[in-house]
Amino acid sequence: MTVLALEAPRPTARSGAVRRRIPHSCLNFLLTLGILLLISALAQGSSAQPDPVRSFCRRFGHQTAVIDRRLYVDGGFINYNPLSQYPTNYSNTGLHYHDLETPGAGRMPQLYANLTKNATIPRVNGGALWADTVNKRFYLFGGEYYQQPPPQQFALWAFDTLGGTWEYFGSPAEDDLAAVSYGAGVSVSETGEGYYYGGWKSGNTVPGWTGPPAAVAGLVKYSMDSNHFSNNRGPDRIGRAEGALVFIPIGDGGMLVYLGGVQDAGSNGTAAGQPMDQLFLYDVLSSKWYTQNATGAVPQMRRRFCAGATWALDQSSYNIYIYGGAGMPPDTAGFDDVYVLTIPSFQWIKMYPNDGNVTGAYPHHSLSCNVVDNAQMIIIGGTFPTSDQCDAPEQYGVHNVDMGQQNAEDALWQIFAANLTRYAVPGPVISVIGGSADGGATKTAPDTGFNDPDLRVLMTRKANIPARTPTRSIPTATNTPKTTSPLSTGAIAGIAVAGAILLLALLASAIHLLLRRRR
Repeated sequence: MTVLALEAPRPTARSGAVRRRIPHSCLNFLLTLGILLLISALAQGSSAQPDPVRSFCRRFGHQTAVIDRRLYVDGGFINYNPLSQYPTNYSNTGLHYHDLETPGAGRMPQLYANLTKNATIPRVNGGALWADTVNKRFYLFGGEYYQQPPPQQFALWAFDTLGGTWEYFGSPAEDDLAAVSYGAGVSVSETGEGYYYGGWKSGNTVPGWTGPPAAVAGLVKYSMDSNHFSNNRGPDRIGRAEGALVFIPIGDGGMLVYLGGVQDAGSNGTAAGQPMDQLFLYDVLSSKWYTQNATGAVPQMRRRFCAGATWALDQSSYNIYIYGGAGMPPDTAGFDDVYVLTIPSFQWIKMYPNDGNVTGAYPHHSLSCNVVDNAQMIIIGGTFPTSDQCDAPEQYGVHNVDMGQQNAEDALWQIFAANLTRYAVPGPVISVIGGSADGGATKTAPDTGFNDPDLRVLMTRKANIPARTPTRSIPTATNTPKTTSPLSTGAIAGIAVAGAILLLALLASAIHLLLRRRR
């Protein structure tokens, strides 16, 4: 801001000239105005959250999406460092991202907090981001509000990753489509569709809701190119929530696989665990659900875990990796473990830990998993019921699974490698299904057989999905220029306070000069 110094009018040389005096009321007004500006700025600075990058400690309950070389993180809760000074779970009001090409001080993708998100955009936890990698935008669906009532009618918003702006897509026309949270969401860019199975209806999602939370039993489908919602039936009439949903290109047009979470059979919030050996598969083309049993090292029942899918080069096996989650009563602390469900043999394989520890050392839940280039799974955040330590703050709570263990140590946990773009079936999976790192699985059916004859046929087919074209103009180079020194919310608040102090100092100096001239 440019400040113009106003010089008081000089008296003329003629005899009898009278110097004008500034009234006391004007001086008092200017001084009062300056003080009020300073108080306002200080109040804003004190109420603003600390810098989410420099003061990072933990995050959980967020929703994520990967488009090009950015991993976007929206909403949820964030804790600041040190926890002793900031014990509150703050609602994350911003949109953050990790640059997958730029390692930070902890050698994981650098975190940035300089994207636009104003107060009109929903600030929720437990929602989903549906990524459209063809049109370079992601949609925010579902989620619950924290310390504020939900809107009278929920609406769909999308973030344009090319323009860096939010877009309003209106409210669904379907009357039976309710706002829900902590369901299982997945997007399929190849078909331009987003899916969300189950989830909780509650006072944090539905205005005027007075009863206990209730899980829904339906599958929401969103068609991105036509901006159309449909509410489809689930595998049965039981409401479910807090599980995971992934897409695999098997069958004629691909399938959704749902696993884990909780059942709410009475629609009254009384949750029972969903067995991890009972899987639900949704055939995208026929809109038909199938149930299939799995065997092997079946994980314990869990909720609020995360999952990601990849497959062998020849698609002879499709491997779903899961991590962490909260346990079921009475053991609710949760898990710090990795399992793989390999399909079509429907075998569970434990990948970590392998030292005899059943649950792992640092159980946590309400985290996110994102598979990058079919080769690595980035795990972000989670809340830790048994620990009061920050979650790898130098890495911004980012951890990485080398899904094919393609490193010199043959390790599962590795620093993210931006140039690793090809999946290899890992040794523990090969030992169960046969074949090699490139595929060639010899075990292609469950030990107990397929529950449905149609499923046996679908499991032998590879999805043939036509190439999808953008519905808007997309530049050839879609990567947004990198920002080397982003201004976060905390930094902006600090600048506002400093600016107000400078303004008050200049105002005080001007008043001082005017008072001297009066004398």
